[in-house]
Amino acid sequence: MQWDQVRDLLALQDRLDKLMGGAAPGWAPPVDLFETEDRYVVAVELPGLTRDDVQIEAQEDRLVLSGSRPVPSVPAQRYHQVERGHGAFSRTFVFAHPIEVDRITADVSRGVLTVTVPKKTQTNSRRIKVG
Repeated sequence: MQWDQVRDLLALQDRLDKLMGGAAPGWAPPVDLFETEDRYVVAVELPGLTRDDVQIEAQEDRLVLSGSRPVPSVPAQRYHQVERGHGAFSRTFVFAHPIEVDRITADVSRGVLTVTVPKKTQTNSRRIKVG
């Protein structure tokens, strides 16, 4: 059996999120988070939710995804199995590099919310011409 570093890292992040208050009690949607040279990409499984059910907030180095899935209003005498999460959720992601908050994009397709978070480019240096 091969060690899956990404899976173990994501599981650890999920546990830390719960300890630090990053995930609401009840449920946390599954997330894939990966990084390229110029951006982070967060893919969140949210089947059954609409664009209006999800809020996205961003700051210098963090992204917060929150929302709610309503409890089904199916009249039932007894549930035999309940595996799908319902109620409020919140996930917080802290990035190693500052992000371009104004350039973040989000799209939902087939129950997966994909948030693209561009990294801030370092433009603090410039060549000064001596006159």
